[in-house]
Amino acid sequence: MSQETRVLFNADCPICNTEICHYRAYTEARGLDVAYDDLNGNALSEWQIDADEAAKRLHVTQNGEVYMGVAAFAALWSTMPRYRWLAKFARLPGLWQLANVIYDRVLAPWLYRKHLKRAVAAANSQGASNP
Repeated sequence: MSQETRVLFNADCPICNTEICHYRAYTEARGLDVAYDDLNGNALSEWQIDADEAAKRLHVTQNGEVYMGVAAFAALWSTMPRYRWLAKFARLPGLWQLANVIYDRVLAPWLYRKHLKRAVAAANSQGASNP
């Protein structure tokens, strides 16, 4: 992984993809050193993580450190001038703990369940088209 900041996300998730595509457009327009890897592609071997674990939360690597969940968002936001305030805000004591609880116990599990349902539906539709 040669880029200073690299993002691993689920492009099959409409919510994740919309958000990350926004960040990608922002960073590319400004020439910021951020790369984006879809967990459904070939990047997982570089990340040394399996697809199921990768689908459970956002992952960001920055300066040799791997961040997950809210910490990954904060690491990504810190690279973008427009969002640095959000990274600082999210790291405030109290808010940091609350954001982690909400992400880890509500948002990430909900998005992961949606991911699993999409995977089952895709498998079922492929099975139906291949009698």
